[in-house]
Amino acid sequence: MGHLDHATFGWLTPVLSYVMACIGAALGLRCTVRALGATGRSRRNWLVTAASALGTGIWTMHFVAMLGFGVSGTDIRYDVPLTVLSLAVAMLVVCAGVFAVGYGRDRTRALLVGGLTTGLGVASMHYLGMAAVRLHGDVTYDPMLVGLSVLIAVVAATAALWAALDIKSPVAVTLASLVMGAAVSSMHYTAMFAVDVRVTPSGAALPGATAMQFIFPLAVGLGSYLFLTSAFVALSPTTGEREASASAQQPGDSVAGRQQARTA
Repeated sequence: MGHLDHATFGWLTPVLSYVMACIGAALGLRCTVRALGATGRSRRNWLVTAASALGTGIWTMHFVAMLGFGVSGTDIRYDVPLTVLSLAVAMLVVCAGVFAVGYGRDRTRALLVGGLTTGLGVASMHYLGMAAVRLHGDVTYDPMLVGLSVLIAVVAATAALWAALDIKSPVAVTLASLVMGAAVSSMHYTAMFAVDVRVTPSGAALPGATAMQFIFPLAVGLGSYLFLTSAFVALSPTTGEREASASAQQPGDSVAGRQQARTA
């Protein structure tokens, strides 16, 4: 039986994965707030941005944490197509949950459906990512801890969608993001503690890519996307700011119109 180490780089990967989860949560909340204040195509675009930020943050959190995962007695590789599929699942299910809230008429039903869909999707993303792990041995799971991790994912997703509807101020969004980041990280490590590996020593080469060959560059790329999106959201005017700017321009337009009328 191999010894599992969830933090081979010490506190670096747990802390960094938590930070990525918080950034994704904060962006998702801010974009959803913008979406609820918009209409038409603008609402849809903000909801898509919110879903991509949340999905990217959750996926990046998972695989940054996985950079610190090691098993004594065996190397670890990752199946590239399955890993990419786990990212697609994260994006799609979070998008479904966010759109359910963004366009749902019945608030309670939207929260329940969106929270359940998103939570199950986050859990699916995690276990798809774990299915992509290749090592010399057999991986088994503790069913109780697996069930607990899924429950945490559903509760965390429902809380995130509720926060998107009810929390508006930047300070409240920041606090909610810290709590949501902790919830998502808790789901990840609960699921990881459910893992048991029975190592079968072998000299055969493992298929797939190492974490540094594939996971690390992809995580860096997605992390960069989150930071660039953060800058975009921070610099984009809110609905209130656009309305204030439009109302401030109207008197000037009226004066200009009167002057043109006198000249004519």
